[in-house]
Amino acid sequence: MNNAPYLSDEAAVEAILTVGRRLYEKNYVASNDGNITCRVSPDTLWATPTGVSKGFMTAEMLIKTDLDGNVLCGTHRPSSELKMHLRVYRENPDVRAVVHAHPPVGTSFAIAGIALDRPILPEAVVQLGTVPVAPYATPGTQEVPDSVAPFCRTHNAVLLANHGALTWGDDPMQAYMRMESLEYYALVTMYTGFVLGRANELTHAQVDRLVETRERLGIRGGGRPVCRDD
Repeated sequence: MNNAPYLSDEAAVEAILTVGRRLYEKNYVASNDGNITCRVSPDTLWATPTGVSKGFMTAEMLIKTDLDGNVLCGTHRPSSELKMHLRVYRENPDVRAVVHAHPPVGTSFAIAGIALDRPILPEAVVQLGTVPVAPYATPGTQEVPDSVAPFCRTHNAVLLANHGALTWGDDPMQAYMRMESLEYYALVTMYTGFVLGRANELTHAQVDRLVETRERLGIRGGGRPVCRDD
């Protein structure tokens, strides 16, 4: 159970704006793509609006909603993809923030239907875990939240088939850092698996120790990569 205090409204808004700028500067989103939410109480959250670049948002653009998506504060409309965020919060009450973006390499793996589950990076095993691929769902429909629901309690991130990536965490910055980790994991997997064609993968025993480290750090979930010597 997550006993960390919720961010205040002011802190949540500032964190969302910071993450939005980082997503834009890292080319993880183009045009008005992506969305960010931060839960500030058991029943309320702040969210990015529809039709706005994440790199140029202002505090006045953000909206506060309840867990049914009803707008409580703000003049902009929520994204149709808010339903995906709300499903994560419902499935895993410990989650305090969700980030959706389209990082190029991670999205390429999502399009190819290839999960990020090879034991090649200790940091990925500890900080992120494996990243499964959720089945394809039409953006903006109820299919999307239904597709991610099975992974919300067991993992920290998921690839959205032919769409992008979704990460979550204790606050917007942790959710964003997991998006960075996902993209780096995808990049290294691409180089070793499809360019070099060779990788010295971690053994079962080595992964065991990394999972123990993850548990000591209090990182909940993440999944476990499949080792060749399993």
